[in-house]
Amino acid sequence: MKLNRTKNSAFEVLYVLLTALIVISCQPDEFQDGNGLSASEMDASFTITPVDGINNTYLFTTNTTYLTSQWDVADNSGFNIGGTTKEVFIPDAGTYIIKHRVTGIGGASTIAEQELVVETSDPLAGNIVRGGKFDTADDISEWTVLNISASGTEWTFADGKAKVAGGGWNQKGIYQAVDVIEGVTYKVDMLVSSTTGVQNTWFEVFASSTTPVDGSDYSAGGAIAKFSTWGGCATEAFSGKLSVVGCDFSGEQGVFVAQSTETIYLVIKCGGEDLLDGVSVDNVEMRATN
Repeated sequence: MKLNRTKNSAFEVLYVLLTALIVISCQPDEFQDGNGLSASEMDASFTITPVDGINNTYLFTTNTTYLTSQWDVADNSGFNIGGTTKEVFIPDAGTYIIKHRVTGIGGASTIAEQELVVETSDPLAGNIVRGGKFDTADDISEWTVLNISASGTEWTFADGKAKVAGGGWNQKGIYQAVDVIEGVTYKVDMLVSSTTGVQNTWFEVFASSTTPVDGSDYSAGGAIAKFSTWGGCATEAFSGKLSVVGCDFSGEQGVFVAQSTETIYLVIKCGGEDLLDGVSVDNVEMRATN
């Protein structure tokens, strides 16, 4: 019995020593985010290469591979695109900041940025709305306020957004003229948001050759996209594309088929009982789909 206890004790000691040796050998020389790698030592740099023969298409390639590699591409919607290489179509002319974030095993991460200048819009998929980002005075000047109701609801332009607020069952709109081509199907969309939601409110988009007139409601051709609280949405805080967060609409949101080659008016109107903190609009776009 003594011999067995001695053998068992020897094995126990050997097991403890081997375990300790393994743990020690796996420790980093210095504590830097738990894996011996700090963010300052990481390389998130990348290259941008135009893709031959394809309009407005670019290949983003990382210079070093890490556990995760994510991109914030063109629209600054967040790091939601993964991969060490990424081919991206950017249809609209403009200057874009492309961001690339890499993350190591221990969670350390770093971000690199590059400016990409897109010289011309894609002839088919380019946005025909002007000033849809509301970023500059030139953007805002592309829009005209449609004074449907005398007062009570107002549109303002600030912080890169158009915002409508007010209530009292009043409504107002904004609009601009755009040129369309007969037989072409266009998709209209925009980012809409509210920090509070709204009460008894409608938000509608129209595309028609009928000229908007102050002091008169606008419903020419019928809405092509909308939301309303009677449809069961927008009563609480929301943010997203109208085509996604909209409701109370039959069919696909935002589709317009041009019946002739002409100038039409893209009209966005909103009103209701109480818009609370208001509804903000950004990134308005109208693109041909065929």
